Amino acid sequence: MRDIANRFPENPLLSPKDLLASNSQFQVICLLNPGVFIYENKIWLIVRVAENISQKEGSIFFPVVDESGEIEILEILLDDPHLIANDARVINYKGNDYLTTLSHLRLLCSDDGIRFSEPEGYPILSGIGYQEKFGVEDCRVSKIDNTYYLTYTAVSNNGVGVGLRTTINWKDFEQKGMIFPPHNKDCAIFEERINGKYYALHRPSSKEIGGNYIWIAESPDGLHWGNHQCILKTRENHWDSARVGAGAAPIKTERGWLEIYHGANAENFYCLGAFLMELDNPSKVISRTVEPIMVPTETYETNGFFGGVVFTNGHIIEGDRLTIYYGAADEFVCGAHFSIREILSLLE
Repeated sequence: MRDIANRFPENPLLSPKDLLASNSQFQVICLLNPGVFIYENKIWLIVRVAENISQKEGSIFFPVVDESGEIEILEILLDDPHLIANDARVINYKGNDYLTTLSHLRLLCSDDGIRFSEPEGYPILSGIGYQEKFGVEDCRVSKIDNTYYLTYTAVSNNGVGVGLRTTINWKDFEQKGMIFPPHNKDCAIFEERINGKYYALHRPSSKEIGGNYIWIAESPDGLHWGNHQCILKTRENHWDSARVGAGAAPIKTERGWLEIYHGANAENFYCLGAFLMELDNPSKVISRTVEPIMVPTETYETNGFFGGVVFTNGHIIEGDRLTIYYGAADEFVCGAHFSIREILSLLE
């Protein structure tokens, strides 16, 4: 499989050791999958920080947020016959799924796009309410007019859906609630209206009929979504045979809306590809890359909390140069440059 990414030589840019835990009980396990935006002439990341507490032999501990917003620590003995713990990310206990970590979102900024630090005076974005009991994950940022739209994965024992918060200054946030109900994630809002309507890519999932496909929806106000259409499916015997999902907001080009997406096979090997949508009718996909444009090859991509993963939901654009910030091995934050023209040349 080909790979056209020009990785930063400084990768990984951020590792778990680079941030303090949110409280003294916790330890940072992973930094991953940042949303990206420009604000006050700086490059900002809104990074997913996954935490848990120190484990002890014979038990597994995992944190959840109760309905009052307080963190509760659950403990299960490893020899409990009701426990299924064969995935580093998720366990099942008495028929219910739980995450092994609790994620929140943290703001970091940089002058050069390489060295990031945590500025003072900006809040941590944690789960709020029963729909975010297991945390908030993988935020995508879209700017429309002067408002930033934050779409993120909201996780609870009721399922996985898409939450929305908005801000104009990154210090005060309006919580808009769940805009796509379970099971749904990977929501990226287009950064301009098309024929007066908002558009968003999203990824409903089905364990029965259907699969993990990319859909598009439209909205009159950015809150209420309808006219859902499936636009991109998995491909049998390809690198994206098991699931596909949108990356960040689509990129407007002369040829159409360019979307960088992730795909995975049955072995959970995650790569990046691209597809193109019509400018005036983005529900129509014009073309798609046959081979991926980025494949896990570096040690920090193949080895980590969950190895064999490159996953992006944030980028910045400077002319032809597309700078993608991505999660590697579900543990590190990295960067890579691409040529938009080169990506477009690979579409078929």
